Amino acid sequence: MPRLSEVIAELDALWPPERAEGWDAVGTVCGDPEAEVDRVLFAVDPVRQIAEEARALGAQLIVTHHPLYLRGTTTVAASTFKGRVVHDLIKQDIALHVAHTNADTADPGVSDALAGALDLRVTGPLVPDPTDPGGRRGLGRICELDHPETLRDFAARAAARLPATAQGIRLAGDPDALVRRVAVSGGSGDSLFDAVRAAGVDAFLTADLRHHPASEAVQHSPLGLVDAAHWATEWPWCEQAAAQLDAISDRHGWDLRVHVSTQVTDPWTTHHSSGAPN
Repeated sequence: MPRLSEVIAELDALWPPERAEGWDAVGTVCGDPEAEVDRVLFAVDPVRQIAEEARALGAQLIVTHHPLYLRGTTTVAASTFKGRVVHDLIKQDIALHVAHTNADTADPGVSDALAGALDLRVTGPLVPDPTDPGGRRGLGRICELDHPETLRDFAARAAARLPATAQGIRLAGDPDALVRRVAVSGGSGDSLFDAVRAAGVDAFLTADLRHHPASEAVQHSPLGLVDAAHWATEWPWCEQAAAQLDAISDRHGWDLRVHVSTQVTDPWTTHHSSGAPN
C-alpha cells in the first residue's frame, strides 16, 4: 500500500496548491504522512456525515472540494462542529485533503466535470489562466451543444443530469430562446458576468446567483441564466477526480479502492414552490 505522503504528492500534481487563490485554504488538514492508504473517499463537503461515511468504509483518506477551515481558526476544540470533525478523523486515523480553487482552474477541473455531466463540448476556459501557455486552464468553461435547443430544454437537461437537490434548477430569460453556446462554472459564478458577456454565449449555468447581479445580467442582454445548487454543480468533480486517482493507482500498482460519496450535503433540504406570479 502507498503511504499517505505518496498519495498526496500525486494529488498535488493534479491540483498544485500554489495555483489556489491567495484567500483559499487547500492541502492536507490532518493525517500522518507515513500512514498507509488503501481506500479513499471523495466528497464536496468536509462535514461530519462524510467523516462517518469514511469510517464505515474503512477509508484512510477523504478528499473534499470545500475547505474545512476556509477563514482559519484558533481552536479545534471538539465543542465546535468543525473541531469535532477533526477529532473524529484523527481518532479514526483518517486524513483529510482539500483541493478547492486549485481544482476549479485545473485541466481538467471542476467546470470540465460539470460540462461533461451535461454532455457539452468544451471549447476553452471562460477566464483563462495567464500562466498556462496551452490556454486550457482557467475559471469556468465555454461550451457548445451538439444541437441547438431552447433555454427551457437546456434547463431541463441540467435538472435531469445533475444530482437532485431541494433547490432544483432556476431559470431566467426567455425559455423559448435557442441555446447554442453556453458558459458553465461550478460553484458561485455571479462574479463572472463580465467574462460571460464578453464570451458572447447564449446561456450561463452556475450556482448561487444573487438577485441584483442576475437582474442586471438579464437587463443587459438576452442572456439566459440557469441557476443550480452549489453542491450539485461541484459534485461531478468528485467522480472525475476519483477516476484520475484510479488511473494513478493503476499506473503505480497501488490497488487503491476509490469511492465517491453520494450523500447530498447541500444545506438546503426542502423546497416549497410559491404561487405563480400574476
